[in-house]
Amino acid sequence: MMTYKEARRFLENCNQYAGELTLEPLREMLRRLGNPQDKLSFVHIAGTNGKGSILAYVSTILFKAKYRVGRYVSPTIFGYRERIQVNGVSISREDLTRLTEKVERVGAQMLSEGLRHPTMFEAETAVAFLYFLEQGCEIVVLEAGMGGRTDATNVIQNTLVAVLASISMDHMGFLGDTLFEIAENKAEIIKPGCMVVSVKQMEEAERAVMERSKKVGCSVVVADADAAVHRKRGLFQQTFDYKEQESVEIALSGEYQFINAVAALEVVEALRKKGYQIPEEAVRSGLKETVWKGRFTVVAREPYVIVDGAHNRDAAKRLRETIEQYLSDKRLIYIMGVLADKEYERVIEETVSFASEIVTVMTPDNERALPAEKLAEAVAKYHVPVQAAESIADAVERAYALARKEDVILAFGSLSYLGELIRQVERRTSDD
Repeated sequence: MMTYKEARRFLENCNQYAGELTLEPLREMLRRLGNPQDKLSFVHIAGTNGKGSILAYVSTILFKAKYRVGRYVSPTIFGYRERIQVNGVSISREDLTRLTEKVERVGAQMLSEGLRHPTMFEAETAVAFLYFLEQGCEIVVLEAGMGGRTDATNVIQNTLVAVLASISMDHMGFLGDTLFEIAENKAEIIKPGCMVVSVKQMEEAERAVMERSKKVGCSVVVADADAAVHRKRGLFQQTFDYKEQESVEIALSGEYQFINAVAALEVVEALRKKGYQIPEEAVRSGLKETVWKGRFTVVAREPYVIVDGAHNRDAAKRLRETIEQYLSDKRLIYIMGVLADKEYERVIEETVSFASEIVTVMTPDNERALPAEKLAEAVAKYHVPVQAAESIADAVERAYALARKEDVILAFGSLSYLGELIRQVERRTSDD
């Protein structure tokens, strides 16, 4: 019998099989597992920024409408098992171990026959499909990992609604070198017979989404956040009107949450047209009660500590707009941690002018992490006081030492370090 530790080690070791981007190894594995994905129905979400928030809104609304809802997300903030959830509850260690053992046996068979083995994300996706089927999920809200065309999640066929969150330049080299190529890749989650919801995209991205939709015979609903009017902003509650719906309330803060909430409302309309019974009360309570930590989330007060996963140029632009709307009268101390393969210079350019002081940190346990000293060197070009921390705990202590009660500590960059940062802040504030 496999232990949980052995299951995790097996999944991590699957990365040794990374190579040519193709879905064939996963398709073969799923075929041998009985094609669980073909017995499920999906809302499939791709894009550069906003995927997770849209997923959180839609899955919470469906839960409120009394459906049994699977969630598949990555990356996660607090723990590995968060990526596979049913009705908001993470898969247990026992279930993850048992299903990983199934996947491991099939992978061994494939290798013995000279076939390629699925990668870590692909093997995790197989585990997720097995679990969602076992759990009797009536609908699965599925977040694409990277891109769309050859992303592991794109093995599915039963797509009810394909959702395109905001698309911008990210993962160049893997997905394409132009915005059109990147959007073209992500738009391949659109399957014949599904409905398509897309946020209002930049021109090249919109063209790619429209071309793909036309090719497979799908109509597109554009979720236009400009139509979200009478916005009332706040760090803990926001409201807006959209079409016939007045005073829609969301608990997630940040200017970009109006975009994501409007997309979720359009997904709900699409699902209703597919026959799903989603009462208006479920929509309103679902939006109001959606929690999605790490997206402009307040985690402490006096001083406020806010965390945000802005790690690429588009997310940094959204963060800048949010700072202008919500924090323009505050003195800001940043904590920044990024991955070396991201456009961190662009992130700095977009956000640096609002900072009084900046503390840099290296995201732990990640071979792609940028050293804190190198990030500090990049920040120093903008003549803002900056210091490199030795650890996340050290970064939190340095930021608190710089901040007065009325100031704001804003931690952003890679999602991979925010979970530990939140834990350090909670530990510190509980000690106080």
